Amino acid sequence: MNMSTGPDKRPWRFDLALDPHAAVPRTTQLARALVAEIQRGRLAPGSFLPGSRTLAAQVGVNRKVVVAAASELVAQGWLEALPARGIRVALNLPNFPVGDAEARRARAPRAVVRGGASVRVTDGHPDARLAPVDALARAERRALRSLARAGGLGYGDPAGDPVLREVLAGFVNHARGLSCSMDHVFLTHGSQGALSLFALAFLKPGDVVAVENPGYVPAWRAFELAGATVVHIGVDAQGLCTEELEVVAKKHRRRLKAVYVTPHHQYPTTVALSPERRMHLRQICEKHGACILEDDYDYEYHFDGTPLLPMSATPSPAGPPFVYIASLSKLLAPAVRLGYVIASAAMVERLRATRECLDRQGDVVLERAVAELIEDGELQRHARRARQLYMQRRDHVLRCFQASPVLAAKLACERPSGGLALWVRLTGSSNVEDLVARARSQSLILHPGSAHLARGKVNAFRFGFAAHTPEELSRICQIVEMSATAGHIRSPKS
Repeated sequence: MNMSTGPDKRPWRFDLALDPHAAVPRTTQLARALVAEIQRGRLAPGSFLPGSRTLAAQVGVNRKVVVAAASELVAQGWLEALPARGIRVALNLPNFPVGDAEARRARAPRAVVRGGASVRVTDGHPDARLAPVDALARAERRALRSLARAGGLGYGDPAGDPVLREVLAGFVNHARGLSCSMDHVFLTHGSQGALSLFALAFLKPGDVVAVENPGYVPAWRAFELAGATVVHIGVDAQGLCTEELEVVAKKHRRRLKAVYVTPHHQYPTTVALSPERRMHLRQICEKHGACILEDDYDYEYHFDGTPLLPMSATPSPAGPPFVYIASLSKLLAPAVRLGYVIASAAMVERLRATRECLDRQGDVVLERAVAELIEDGELQRHARRARQLYMQRRDHVLRCFQASPVLAAKLACERPSGGLALWVRLTGSSNVEDLVARARSQSLILHPGSAHLARGKVNAFRFGFAAHTPEELSRICQIVEMSATAGHIRSPKS
């Protein structure tokens, strides 16, 4: 670059080479190039830059690029704007310049491989490839701009963006039969964030929480983190065994603070809590002053018949308090951490106070964007499309099981009315631990049912089908078949 200078130390020429094909915008390229020349000493403090039109012509860019780059460097302290004279290098340069990250080279996308496995059957994740990412990205961009114009990028309500809370109240009232207002809605980082916040806000050492067994282990850990004692209640074909719960409630008396249930599609067995058990559960919690903590993690994905209404949809003034937890991550993608709690206004206030001590608030830009997707019907359209695909995938797996004499003889699985996974039991002399080990040798990761138990083993595994295409599911079933026939599979220990 020729940097000979004229009057006022103003360079006569600027020969900067910008890459029109680079991923970095030209404004950023020009700003970085100017900073580099200042740091090298070739643009001395007090040196004036050429006029914006002259510099644009010399560099070969639009004048707006030069103006934007110069404005950015003035804001950073590298340059100074002098009225009626122009722009010069600052006399006092920044002492602690911020380093720029080098642009990463473009790489071809590749599958994520963990633990040496090429295929991992999840416990019921949605297919993130179906997520409306373009619509979400556009909505987030609009949300960021509108919030910036309105001065809404400061600290907000720990309970979450008021717009999404109001939209969600209408959404669940219409779709799930609840009756709530935005004052009853609290936004969280996914359903796990909701469980953790509930535990920290309402539980203390010495409290008891009853949970399903087998059940959702991360919820147990959240309760234990708050110091509570977790008591495990069995599950059968009608869901939580409430007679067993009643015995536990009498034993612990007023120490029982909450009963955690997944009544719609029990996790992990997929069974629905029967109407009789629902009524009995309400009676037990009312009698002992315990809260019903209802995790409705996949309500939208119900395929056959009419979905059961949440238990929280029919509260009574004299009945037990309900806390309803749901997640939008199952509708979008696991990486989009957005869940919500619906509870009394007093409980929301307590959650708000707890949230302020932790991470202050959620992601208001994401929350406002998702509110737009719901108001525009985009999220509902996506849910309808995904529901049809997931139902087809469920049926495809069941057909694969039935079409294989080996799998038909060794696996038993009820057809779930909804959800994103199957609960597959092994029959006869088959052993799930051996099956899992043999599948792993074929680069297929399955998780035995014991991963969902407090102790002991169950001869079953949870098969998440939603995240895989029919072609992928066919290949997975072939590996399961090979694993079930390879060698002698010993019977499970008693």
